Amino acid sequence: MDKLYIIIPAYNESENIVDVIEQWYPVVEKCGAESRLVIIDDGSKDQTYAIMQEHAKDKPQFTPLTKANSGHGATLLFGYHYALEHGADYIFQTDSDGQTIADEFWPFWEQRTQYDMVIGNRTTRQDGASRVFVTRVLKLVIRCSFGVHVPDANTPFRLMKAETLQANIDLVPKDFNLSNVIISVIYAKRKLAVKYIPITFRPRQGGVNSINMKRIFKIGVRALKDFATINRTLRKL
Repeated sequence: MDKLYIIIPAYNESENIVDVIEQWYPVVEKCGAESRLVIIDDGSKDQTYAIMQEHAKDKPQFTPLTKANSGHGATLLFGYHYALEHGADYIFQTDSDGQTIADEFWPFWEQRTQYDMVIGNRTTRQDGASRVFVTRVLKLVIRCSFGVHVPDANTPFRLMKAETLQANIDLVPKDFNLSNVIISVIYAKRKLAVKYIPITFRPRQGGVNSINMKRIFKIGVRALKDFATINRTLRKL
């Protein structure tokens, strides 16, 4: 049976984390005894990790991890490497804010053998106009920087073949904050098999978003510089 690792980064999500665990744990149970739900506490200042530890006591397929704060993208890379090192066949990533729905995972799982990545397309979003605007700008920047069309590069709802990710993850700069974006770009540039499926994207279910427009702007400025460097690397492949 294929081994699934669900990777979820978490930062100051004490209001959401129990619901997230209860929503996603049945998925790994259904996917076999070797599958794991891995939630990575990114140096939270609240009780996120303590709550995770408590709920892991009666959930043998739930692995709570914690580490020093390094940001969302770096935490994703930490989780991806962890899953690869522990023999995952497939890696699924979502976020800990409750915006995605576990029941929508199964069409992705059913198509796992046909694609290198099956990724959600947030065609209808309920997380605010500013976030939609950022996604549209990002799509344009990717088109201009890399010459590829990526419908929704940063979706936190993606199922990846571990073998393909292993072959490409070293192209992502260490601790890069937009790691999911670059993975989407790499797959598009290398013409790997990717399918987009529409998903529901709800408002944040509790807590406070740690990303604001000022921080998004700073990340964007840095990303433009990093994109140029990464593009030069991809052209050599």
